[in-house]
Amino acid sequence: MSTVTVLHPGQMGAAVARQLRLAGHEVLWVAKGRSNATVERATEAGLRPASSLAVALAGSDIVMAICPPAAAKDLAAEVAITGFGGVYVEANAVSPDTVTAVGAILEKTGARLVDGCIIGPPPGGDTSARLYLAGDHPFTNTVAGLFSGTRVMAHVLDKEVGGASALKMAFAAYQKPARLLAAVAHALAADHGVADELLTEAASMPSDILLDREYLRTVAPRGWRWAPELEEIARTLRETNLPDSLALAAADTLLRWTPLKDTGQPPLNEVFDALHDSTGRAGMAPGPSAQMHQVRKK
Repeated sequence: MSTVTVLHPGQMGAAVARQLRLAGHEVLWVAKGRSNATVERATEAGLRPASSLAVALAGSDIVMAICPPAAAKDLAAEVAITGFGGVYVEANAVSPDTVTAVGAILEKTGARLVDGCIIGPPPGGDTSARLYLAGDHPFTNTVAGLFSGTRVMAHVLDKEVGGASALKMAFAAYQKPARLLAAVAHALAADHGVADELLTEAASMPSDILLDREYLRTVAPRGWRWAPELEEIARTLRETNLPDSLALAAADTLLRWTPLKDTGQPPLNEVFDALHDSTGRAGMAPGPSAQMHQVRKK
């Protein structure tokens, strides 16, 4: 059995830490400066409080960093100051570049970095989460083994550090805006008294949009035509004081597919390549909403 320090037991961190406890591992956390809600979560999860970060890490084989992404590098710096030389699992929702920066911070102490990402709800009961791990296999395998028999399904990727975080960014790039788009759509429908009708249309929609990559081959050639529609959507949203930024960003992105106009169903690699190339917008006169968006960005 291993001793693991979890930084910090928020909603996800506490749930993951509890799974470690159920697997028989000792789990430490640092109580100093944390809120009453955090203390309650840690206590309920069966975690043992340490008097300081240095004390916790001195007795730990592994650190799991599960905190808001904006704090990832600062947290790694705090750990580095202690001279920690064990395995550090960067399990925050951060970019591959940020993971690389965390590794640079920790390499001075000899700590071994494992790139991790958690996808799914907090694990517990009948609910599972997936933990993807990338980096040197001796260490990724060690971390995966901690969760054997738990509600955290660990998957070791044959990828270098950054691979797991890239997966998280790709998944969240769809999941998070999709929820926001749903909220904005329902708010707009409610404002105009067509909420029930929107729900009826929603019931007819496919539920596997992210899974259906082939359909993107039919979408890309129509991007140039959809962009003006998004401009109208943005205008409608503003009329009821709803945020228009997602619609404007979608219009701007659709114009990157302009070179694929009238190409039938281009191969997926061409669909994705066009998204990397901003020159597709050249020659396309943006509507008033897009012009306003450009002014905002400046």
